Amino acid sequence: MKTLSIIIPAFNEEENIKIVLDEVITIVIPGWEKEIIVIDDGSTDETGKLALSYMSKVRYIKHPINKGKGEAIKTGIVSSSGDCILIQDADREYNSKHIPELVRAFETTHSAAIYGSRNLRPGRRGYPLYIFGVVLLTALVNLRYKTILTDVYTGYKLFKGEVIRDITLESSGFEFEMEITMKILKAGGSIYEIPINYEPRKFKDGKKIRGWDGAVGLWTWFRNSI
Repeated sequence: MKTLSIIIPAFNEEENIKIVLDEVITIVIPGWEKEIIVIDDGSTDETGKLALSYMSKVRYIKHPINKGKGEAIKTGIVSSSGDCILIQDADREYNSKHIPELVRAFETTHSAAIYGSRNLRPGRRGYPLYIFGVVLLTALVNLRYKTILTDVYTGYKLFKGEVIRDITLESSGFEFEMEITMKILKAGGSIYEIPINYEPRKFKDGKKIRGWDGAVGLWTWFRNSI
């Protein structure tokens, strides 16, 4: 039996955390057991209290202050023990029904990482500036490594445990998506994409990534291209 570590970074997600945890807990993946780790990144609402109510099935770790998604993921990686590590955002933009599909793709391809691409199954999209940013940043990665990826900034990523634990990560925020992609490819690892559904939310609903994060992602690409 292999173990899938599901890392759930969460910051002020009291409206969604219970729904996400209920969904993830009930997922059954033949041949795999789950290790669910919630990283509460300094929430000031009821996120922590709600997550703690699942303590018999979930490991809960809290940052005393908000440090950023990248820091939350790094904490989760260090705390995990799984053969594979999957990032499950707490905002419900990504449907947990795709988790078994990501695992099956890993079992089939044995890639260093499996990405759930929003662009392989076009549907709802977010703000136009964000769409353009993802296209640009993905194109830059493809240019640098001669790949044909479609969505490097997807929040749905599954990693082979031994691969991601061997990578030194520096990112604190959303630029984690660029850094981990670049470092996997630079090390010679392969990334395989599968289509997923995506339900973007708006700023008024709690969306946290901002335009500035795109600029940081561009700098991260440049820094890791040297």
